[in-house]
Amino acid sequence: MRFILVGGLATVADFLAMGVTKYVIEPQKYPSFFNVFINSTQTPSVLANCVGTGVGFIFGLIANYLLSVLFVFNEKGSSRSAKGFLLFTVFSAIGLGLHVLGMYLMNGVIGWNEWIVKILLTLLVLVYNYVTRKLFIFKKTDRAANDESATDKE
Repeated sequence: MRFILVGGLATVADFLAMGVTKYVIEPQKYPSFFNVFINSTQTPSVLANCVGTGVGFIFGLIANYLLSVLFVFNEKGSSRSAKGFLLFTVFSAIGLGLHVLGMYLMNGVIGWNEWIVKILLTLLVLVYNYVTRKLFIFKKTDRAANDESATDKE
């Protein structure tokens, strides 16, 4: 449940950063900032959508990392080390690649609405993020597993 809450907060950061980026790149397409999200009369460029996706991802990544370390996973594993942050970043970069590729294909090529595509891709990457983080970053360390094993035997 905490993973979903933290993911939701990171998604809000992601969406807001994407919206701000799109507004900064193409202000002439939006009468006000809120029209980036609703009632826009013009379609944003693929460039604005892809750059916005990347910028949003970076803000979401930072929020997600900090909140995951603080609130989500009981086992910290290697998360608080340089190696843990590097793994977090590498797996997240793969998630970004999936996100940008999906945005390009589904919005740029197929022509689906960018916000519907963003929601679908966010759900897909949410599952990917949870699995990779649980298996590779926030896993029990050998020492923690040994300590738990010794406690069970007592």
